[in-house]
Amino acid sequence: MSTSNKSVKAAARPGRTLVILALLMLALLASVLISGATAVRLGLDLRGGTSVTLQPRIAPGENGKVTTEAIDQAVSIIRQRVNSLGVAESEVAAQGSGTNRQIIISIPGDTGRRVVELVGQTAELRFRQVLASAPGAASATPADSTATPAAAVTPELNAQFAALDCTKAENLQGTGSDNADSPIIACDRNGGSKYILDKAEVLGRQVSKATAGIDQQGGNAWYVSLVFNDEGTRAFGAITARVTSLPSPQNQVAIVLDGLVVSAPRINEAIPSGNAQITGSFTQVEAQDLANVLKYGALPLAFDRGEVQQVSPTLGADQLNAGLLAGFLGLALVLLYSLLYYRGLGIVSVGSLLVAGALVYLFFLLLGKWIGFTLTLAGIAGAIVAIGITADSFIVYFERIRDEVREGRSLRSAVETGWVRARRTIIVADFVSIIAAVLLYFFAVGGVRGFAFTLGLTTLVDLLVVFAFTKPLTTYLARLNFFSSGHALSGVSPKSLGALSHSTKEA
Repeated sequence: MSTSNKSVKAAARPGRTLVILALLMLALLASVLISGATAVRLGLDLRGGTSVTLQPRIAPGENGKVTTEAIDQAVSIIRQRVNSLGVAESEVAAQGSGTNRQIIISIPGDTGRRVVELVGQTAELRFRQVLASAPGAASATPADSTATPAAAVTPELNAQFAALDCTKAENLQGTGSDNADSPIIACDRNGGSKYILDKAEVLGRQVSKATAGIDQQGGNAWYVSLVFNDEGTRAFGAITARVTSLPSPQNQVAIVLDGLVVSAPRINEAIPSGNAQITGSFTQVEAQDLANVLKYGALPLAFDRGEVQQVSPTLGADQLNAGLLAGFLGLALVLLYSLLYYRGLGIVSVGSLLVAGALVYLFFLLLGKWIGFTLTLAGIAGAIVAIGITADSFIVYFERIRDEVREGRSLRSAVETGWVRARRTIIVADFVSIIAAVLLYFFAVGGVRGFAFTLGLTTLVDLLVVFAFTKPLTTYLARLNFFSSGHALSGVSPKSLGALSHSTKEA
């Protein structure tokens, strides 16, 4: 008798727990409205986007070797560049093995094509003295006759320079990674000029900061501002001091990016401050993208773009509708089963699923705003699986209650003693799902991680709903005469329990 009284006393205020849950949901709703998170972010497979394969380009003399370390470094740099643009649910991963390793980039939304153009840039930045220059077309004339001959200009280099035709598109693709220790020939970005350039004296790794800016006094032209580290400051000061007294074009310092000359300004005085600007008729997007790739350093490899797949928003919408339809059908079947089997008690399961669904939706909205969470087709699958987990929780509890009533306890007593015995089973089952979700999240890649994250989140929501909604609401309903008297539609009638009478045993 004392045990039963203690259980009933512990559940004396189910209304308070329900009010606390309602306040929590109102707080989440207020956070959604304040933060402006009005829509769930969708992944590549649901909203459309771009997927591209980058194939490492093997330069002559490398004997066909692409090291694992170089690929991993490239993945890290590309991922930083993508993340700096705020692109959610992007995936950057290496696949394959040995010399066949590739990098796969998947970008959701309309920004995909621009991002793919950006992240594959090798961004090998060099500052080189100009030794000779000429118009971009090929000619029989060697180096510029007005230039003072430079020792670094060999007859072979001069012949290559004369034959170079910068009006051809294939010569404006860049070399990917030019040799920093040797003179080179290069076109400018527009193909209007070509240059013989000395070995590199300032390198991209010596840049500590890169930002895009606009020259409002110079016709609103965009530029990229660079700040060098100590080593770069000394090197840049030395090259600018040396070339100021030389005749044109050897008093120019070319800024070379990925083997193409971005600009080749004339140096009028030494620049020892460690600051420089890259100009070249940039648009705002070009300047910002260039600053971004320089900020995170050069890729250790040059890449050729392989297969590009465009996932249309229409296809993504079809997959989203199919996933939602599957979820709604699963939810409807669970609700129908609950109402047919548990009758009046099924009200609790219907309410539990609706509250769980509302909480999950609010969390999806907020997490999309706070940490960039995006919903994928795999994530929808995780949420559908969670419907079964939630249903399993209240089925365990309800069956325990029915067992207690069969043993002769009153419904109010059965609700409390049944909860004490059922909650351990519910907690253990949910924690098994959470452990599985955590392991999947940390050891899997791609869409499986989306499935694991959603499964883990919805399982935690299930625990919250069972403790803060299912149990208190059941306690409240057990006080109503409709249920406590064993009405035929209550779900705890003698007939539905298979008992001959509705006993009132308390202990």
